[in-house]
Order: sequence, then structure tokens, then C-alpha cells
Amino acid sequence: MQNNIRVSRKSMKISQEELASRCGVTRQTINAIENDKYDPTLALAFKLSQHLHTTVDQLFIFEKT
Repeated sequence: MQNNIRVSRKSMKISQEELASRCGVTRQTINAIENDKYDPTLALAFKLSQHLHTTVDQLFIFEKT
């Protein structure tokens, strides 16, 4: 699953550390999600969308294989 988290975060001028703190996770978790190494839980996806002022659908792109 691909995502637009890095683009959204940078457009808001928020660091990975700041976003992680707001969502209650580590910076490494945000980095792993941005680099498509980790798919977040549904709860974390909603937190990310809330703090990035967007929707889950706009943050994550599901690709059928």
C-alpha cells in the first residue's frame, strides 16, 4: 500500500518527530510508513489523517495485486 504521508507532512512543514509525537508513535514508525515498510493500524491511519488535515482515502493508495 502506498501513501502520501511524506508529501502531506512536508506541505504542512511538520517533521517526522513532530507527527510521531502527535500520533503517539516513534519517529521510526513514521519513517517506516513513509517508506512503505510498514502498514499502520486503522487507528493510526485515522490519527495520521486527523493531524495532516486530510482523509484516510487521500493518504493511502491501495493497489490490487
